[in-house]
Amino acid sequence: MEKVMAVNCGSSSFKFKLYDMPEETVICSGIVERIGHDDGIFTIKYNGEKETKVLPVADHGYAVKIVVDAMLEKQIIKSIDEIKATGHRVVQGGAYFDRSVIFNDDVYAKIESLIPLAPLHNKAHLVGYNAFKKVLPNTPAVAVFDTAFHQTMEPEDYTFPIPYEYTEKYQIRRYGAHGTSHKYLSEIGEKYCNGDAKRMIICHLGSGASITATKNGKCVATSMGLTPLGGIMMNSRTGDMDPSVFYQIAKVTGKDVETLFQELNKQSGLLGVSGISNDSRDVAASAHNGDKRSKLAMDLWARRIADYIGQYYVRLGGADLIIFSAGIGENAAEYREIVLNRIQEALGITYSKEANDKALGVEAVISNPDSKIKVVVIPTDEEVMIARDAYNLCLK
Repeated sequence: MEKVMAVNCGSSSFKFKLYDMPEETVICSGIVERIGHDDGIFTIKYNGEKETKVLPVADHGYAVKIVVDAMLEKQIIKSIDEIKATGHRVVQGGAYFDRSVIFNDDVYAKIESLIPLAPLHNKAHLVGYNAFKKVLPNTPAVAVFDTAFHQTMEPEDYTFPIPYEYTEKYQIRRYGAHGTSHKYLSEIGEKYCNGDAKRMIICHLGSGASITATKNGKCVATSMGLTPLGGIMMNSRTGDMDPSVFYQIAKVTGKDVETLFQELNKQSGLLGVSGISNDSRDVAASAHNGDKRSKLAMDLWARRIADYIGQYYVRLGGADLIIFSAGIGENAAEYREIVLNRIQEALGITYSKEANDKALGVEAVISNPDSKIKVVVIPTDEEVMIARDAYNLCLK
């Protein structure tokens, strides 16, 4: 058995899972939050226990040191040399990467060049990589790209109808996101498909959300665009909309581009329409109490998803399977229900309300045997895909 760590660094956080590979057994997991603050939060789970500490965390390098020291102190590992590889989530790989790769100077430079396309993410991923390189200088590292799975799209699916010089000169095109999740779900979903087509519509519905159409395990189309702002409506993001909305708001309010961009990312979606919360549970509770804007927010969210499912049904020439996953998709039966109610008549779907209500955080079929398309709930696991790629590239 070889120990491999899956790493997901954000601008002020660092999530991790340590695996025994190739068995894919989780040894421990955790998160360091509020990096850069005196009241940072370190949580680690191991042996069925959970410990949380509040302490100063100056930077990502110190966060990595805290984690490695805790593993040594608790004898999760006896030496840092036991960690044989690290896999790092990278949001934006641009058109450079259609698969995971071992970090080297060229890979690092390409990820760095793509920071303008994902400024909050790619920069943080490189900071995390550098922090691990300092603590584990002899351990190979792998970059696992959110965008890689979507590189099989055709030009007509990823090109925006803008002056083509912007596409060529500035790499402005559809890249998508959540590719590691969509790849995992497409692999797990194959067992539910009959025949050779394996046409799936995969709904990764979390705080950030995207839908991908796959055929024979390859991405055909995906909803997120140049950045994670595109596609379906999300908890605080707009998703797709008329571009002139941006212009008109700027014109009537006088707000600058950066301010508006942040509002569309962080103050829109369920939060913006409801005025209540960016948490889907809060919005649902408010809707149940009679708040009309909260109900509108839920209905709008469901309509946008239903529209994309219909679009991808046409794009694939039919569908064998619809998958619900991620935070809302796995755990919120009501949100799945309001989507299914909007597509069932057109797509010949029938489902069991009882099965749907019971499918909370577990893999389950929620469609009826007579449904023309099978509908399933599958919990996603991006971390195991990261660990798997790190193991296969570095140790296998």
